Amino acid sequence: MKVRPLFDKVVVESLETEEKTKSGFILPSAAQEKQQMAKIVAVGPGGVIDGKEIVMQVKEGDTVLYSKYAGSEFKVDGKELTIIRQSDILAIVE
Repeated sequence: MKVRPLFDKVVVESLETEEKTKSGFILPSAAQEKQQMAKIVAVGPGGVIDGKEIVMQVKEGDTVLYSKYAGSEFKVDGKELTIIRQSDILAIVE
């Protein structure tokens, strides 16, 4: 199944988190924080939103940092995806 976001929405897939601390302790998944770095899977077209022209600054394949509590999480074809607004993206990681 393919997810195609609308307007200024971006679909991201979280990158894997470290399961061990620097000192070597293994963390159970319940103790791990939600990862804020993700890979962009799909990008909406942008357009006029609330009277303002929105130009998309990100593209598919970019790795980004986004706000901690941003977006809505979904499971599609067994993958955990999050749909966020472009304005919730803080930076592109190069």
